This record gives sequence, structure tokens and C-alpha cells, in this order.
Amino acid sequence: MTTTESGNIDTAKRYLRAIEEGVAFDDLASFFTPDVVQHEFANQFVRQGAQRGLKEMREAAERGRNVVTSQRYEVRNALASGDWVALEVTWSAVIGVPIGSIPAGGEMRANFGMFLQFRDGKIARQHNYDCFDPF
Repeated sequence: MTTTESGNIDTAKRYLRAIEEGVAFDDLASFFTPDVVQHEFANQFVRQGAQRGLKEMREAAERGRNVVTSQRYEVRNALASGDWVALEVTWSAVIGVPIGSIPAGGEMRANFGMFLQFRDGKIARQHNYDCFDPF
């Protein structure tokens, strides 16, 4: 693994920690290139999938703050190849509103495949494949 690949994995993990810590989106945006594109592939919440630029990512983060009171990302595997980092992640969150059979204050879990493309040390593309536990 090259130094750049190792650095990209470290940045990816710092990015997830920043989300866990609930940093303001302006701070989170420092991880992204100005032209970042996030692809969220179809899941229980986004049935058709979504493609977001920085503005739409900010809006989604704000919506999430109204639902998630705390969250944790456990990186189970991380691989780098060139400017791409692949992460296998278990996500858990305490939710502030009921969702399906999970009451407010309950825990929601998911397994994510997250692929990040880096350019000059910043995330330029993010692909999320989110698999939520039944709720």
C-alpha cells in the first residue's frame, strides 16, 4: 500500500469520526472537493437512490440531525487501490423519532459498503450501499 493510499484510509476514518461527533456541516465539508458527488444507492429510505452535490449533501445532513440523536461507525474492513478507498462499515444510531418498529430512543443498525474516491487528499466521489436491519 502506498503512502497516499494509507493516508486516504486515515482520512476516510477521520471523516466517519467527524460525522459521529456531530460536527457542523461546514467542518464536514472540509473533507470534500467543491465538486463532490455522493451516490446513495436504493435502500429502504431512498427507494430510487439519490445523487447529491455539496448543497444536497448539506440538506440531507440537516434532515438527518432531526432523526438521529447519536451514531457510531465501526469500520470492519478498509482497502485502498489508487485513489479509491473501500470501507465495510457497521453503523448504529439512536433515533429521536419512531421508525417502523423502533421507538424514539431506540437503536437502528445497518451495514454499509462505502466507496470513496480521493483527489488531492479530499473526497471527490462517495458511493453508499446501505443495508438496514429490519425495522
